[in-house]
Amino acid sequence: MTPGPVAVSYLLAAVSVPLVLHFHLLPAVFAGLAVHVLTVKLARRLPANWGGQPHKIALAVLASIVIVGLTGVSFGLWSFLHGKGGMAALLTAAADTLEKLRHALPPSIADALPTTMDEVHEQLSDVMREHGKNISAVGMAGVKTFAHILLGMVVGGMTALHHFAGADTGPPFAAALHARARLLTDAFDKVVFAQVKISALNTLLTALYLLIILPLCGVRLPLLTVLLPLTFVAGLIPVIGNLISNSAIVVISFGVSPGVAISSFLFLVAVHKLEYFTNARIVGGEVHATAWELLCAMLAMEAIFGLPGLIAAPVTYAWLKAEIRATNAI
Repeated sequence: MTPGPVAVSYLLAAVSVPLVLHFHLLPAVFAGLAVHVLTVKLARRLPANWGGQPHKIALAVLASIVIVGLTGVSFGLWSFLHGKGGMAALLTAAADTLEKLRHALPPSIADALPTTMDEVHEQLSDVMREHGKNISAVGMAGVKTFAHILLGMVVGGMTALHHFAGADTGPPFAAALHARARLLTDAFDKVVFAQVKISALNTLLTALYLLIILPLCGVRLPLLTVLLPLTFVAGLIPVIGNLISNSAIVVISFGVSPGVAISSFLFLVAVHKLEYFTNARIVGGEVHATAWELLCAMLAMEAIFGLPGLIAAPVTYAWLKAEIRATNAI
């Protein structure tokens, strides 16, 4: 392969990262990569004697199933969290916690807290009226992001169809782009499955605390059927996901007693710190990178691009490390 096409493919790969983060396309890219990786994994289980048109049709069917499956799971989780036993129950528990806080805090602070859910809704309505334009913009941004995600999944399914087409033997530039994309999907595959392991470990430790340690101390938290699934799903999002689930657990714990809330807070902080370094170690083992390398990459990309950079850092660094290893430089 001539150096020119390869150099251009590296340049495009380097430029793509800041462009994706700057234009808020990370959800679409991750959705497309997820569809591509899952479709390719399932396609490897197809009969070896399938080829030609039957293989293409089978790939198209698999890609469609993966897209529909991921969309269905996303809507299912959304419905579960926003159903009667999900976020609604958490809001009710939050209202009960506010009522207990009014009795526990000094009067000067307690008077600033709402007393009922009606007051909470009224305050939210005031915020919506004051910042209606901003909220509308956020709503439109959400619709736009959802459209990007759907388009990303379709593109991921289309790229999976060409994965087995032998692009490495095509024109030099196409082969170079295929090589970059293959290393990116491999890096995404390793990082995502590592993140699933981390989230499972975090959920296991949280379940140990909520289902065993607290009951042994005579404390039983409500809404465990919501808190544990929320912990696993939120744990798939690096760093910020744990903050979401941990905040929910502490709020519910405060509804039982301030002592339980403090205990939950200390336990979750310890788990969060353990998970932060376990994240770097498990992901590092998958992508052949040390913990300090990933931590530096996460800090640097968070400083430059904010939260999206933090989320993208493990995949981006794994991709960079794979490209360097492919050149036999390390």
